[in-house]
Amino acid sequence: MDYLPEQLVWEILRRIKKTTDRNSVSLTCKRLHGLDNEQRESLRVGCGLNPANEALTSLCSRFLNLTKVEITYTGWMSKLGKQLDDQGLLILSNHCPSMIELSLSYCTFISDVGLGYLSSCSKLSALKLNFTPRITGCGILSLVMGCKILTVLHLIRCLNVNSVEWLEYLGRLGTLQDLSIKNCKAIGEGNLIKLGASWRNLKRLQFEVDANYSPGRGLACVMRKCKKLEKIHLDMCVGVRDCDIIGLAQNSSNLRSIYLRVPSDFSLPLLMNNPLRLTDECLNALSSNCSKLESIRISYSDGEFPSFSSFTLQGIITLIQKCPVRELAFDQVYSFNDAGMEALCFAQHLETLELVRCQEISDEGLQLAVQFPRLSVLRLVKCLGVSDEGFRPLVGSYKLETLAVEGCPQVSERGVFGAARSVSFRQDLSWMY
Repeated sequence: MDYLPEQLVWEILRRIKKTTDRNSVSLTCKRLHGLDNEQRESLRVGCGLNPANEALTSLCSRFLNLTKVEITYTGWMSKLGKQLDDQGLLILSNHCPSMIELSLSYCTFISDVGLGYLSSCSKLSALKLNFTPRITGCGILSLVMGCKILTVLHLIRCLNVNSVEWLEYLGRLGTLQDLSIKNCKAIGEGNLIKLGASWRNLKRLQFEVDANYSPGRGLACVMRKCKKLEKIHLDMCVGVRDCDIIGLAQNSSNLRSIYLRVPSDFSLPLLMNNPLRLTDECLNALSSNCSKLESIRISYSDGEFPSFSSFTLQGIITLIQKCPVRELAFDQVYSFNDAGMEALCFAQHLETLELVRCQEISDEGLQLAVQFPRLSVLRLVKCLGVSDEGFRPLVGSYKLETLAVEGCPQVSERGVFGAARSVSFRQDLSWMY
């Protein structure tokens, strides 16, 4: 090992992806240990960090070139030791000058004070927070005022982030490209208007709310301003209408991915007097204007009855035929049936298909999958109409790289054996009862 060129040793270490493997290799000799310390760019720690602040200081002193740090306390209990607190973020700010991305999950001891320490991290461009209940809008504001090149901001279940001054400041900076807000009760779609002109630079947008949220029109009103948007995820988009998606399609020609989770007709009392506003018109606009659209996911929320007033089969087929769709996923889309599967025989770009609770798909439609030109990944979940017979043409054909079947009562493990190079089968029928 001592005689190998340094460039070759660096390349060897670079190709070792698993942290456990890298740790083992670094213990084999002093040279590898030293080079690993220099080369290590990412660090993921959590419940095993005890005592937290002292252990983090030791790790940061060893790995001097960290650019990505993830701290997660999923499953934490008090008997596992004290969590990392604000002092831990001060350690990061002092020891990790090259840090670009920071993720904090279930860090219940970190507050606005800790985020304030991070404001000195001038290279920080991505911040992801998942259930950090002590952090408020003031903490977010103090961070963004110092980190002026922030391009990625993800907030998930940050229940106390309420003020919108940080949104206004990000709007003035104009650097934000990726914004994800999920189940943050104090942040409404109307607040997002505060981003102002920054909407034009946004490439990815994800906004999710829980079932108790009362929708407004804020988010819908600014969608047509997103001229650089590449990916959009709308969950329970009650307030979004055809005209909003049409405006988005006409102004976001770079759109590559869209996810729509549409409320079922009876899933929200609000919809009894306010019918769904998304129809084939918005799908036609997407197919006519978004020539780069390659990922489409449409889902209906759980409800006693499926929705019959939204997208038709023809609208869906038109979108698939006109766009270079590589990834297609439907969840409880009852209008998609065997005729839709027949249309996919002409989908020249389709590589991944996911069907969840699509009860109009039968064996006849599933058998057509062997004719899809480029399909390599197929996932079926909770589909009542398919059986072993539907997989028969795929068995031994080596058509698929990956097949996953979950909760389909008429399908057996023996029936899918040999239907793909890699087969995953799980029979859990508890969803039926």
